[in-house]
Amino acid sequence: MAGDPDLRMTESLATACEAGGADVLELGIPFSDPIADGPVIQAAGQRALRAGTRPRDVVDLAARIRQRTEIPLILMTYMNPVLAMGVPTFADRAASAGVDGVIVPDLSLEGSPEVRDTLEALGVDMIQLVAPSTPPARAAAISESSRGFLYVVARYGTTGVRSNLPEDLRGRITALHRVSSLPLGVGFGVTTGDHVRAVAAAGADGVVIGSSIVRRAAERRNAEDVRKFVAELATGLAVERPTSPVLRDNNR
Repeated sequence: MAGDPDLRMTESLATACEAGGADVLELGIPFSDPIADGPVIQAAGQRALRAGTRPRDVVDLAARIRQRTEIPLILMTYMNPVLAMGVPTFADRAASAGVDGVIVPDLSLEGSPEVRDTLEALGVDMIQLVAPSTPPARAAAISESSRGFLYVVARYGTTGVRSNLPEDLRGRITALHRVSSLPLGVGFGVTTGDHVRAVAAAGADGVVIGSSIVRRAAERRNAEDVRKFVAELATGLAVERPTSPVLRDNNR
């Protein structure tokens, strides 16, 4: 979460995540009503807002991180900050900062074309989410609209630290590979190295971890500790993953 506890520390934490083995960095833009976020990220967002963090500050932070690394950068925001800035302005600033993708969890498939097309015209991916309740036909339509990868929401409810993974996750990943040629990034409740290992083994192409890293950063406020924690989580990626015929045919 950008701005928790401050922007300078966020920059250090982002660098630590990359050093620990993260392949992609997601910067959260703090918002007062984050409907997809659980208690850990909500609290982090509130701290960032109290510290005075604004959306343009997060975009500027992304630009500074881009100067130090070539790792893909994603902004996670809600639609209100995008509208407040103006869709063209937001897209232009994100692209100028070197942002690779944007996630807007409260924007529906039907409402997304303006934002997606504006971002795509500037070379920025709009990453769509698919829920556990999404029927196959709609999942295929969401995948067709998504760019970069398809964000697979692993469970019902909000983000957060969880003790276990849904039992039907492997089956969902297999079914989504049948209707989507995009890489599948699985998140919401993925918490431990064992979870990472299980999600990777189930056929996911990426594993998204937020709350456990945000919680660790809030408790320790130590970049080196976060680096070690991310490295521990990343050990779960060293598994033999099943190859999706769709992904293989597309050389992904």
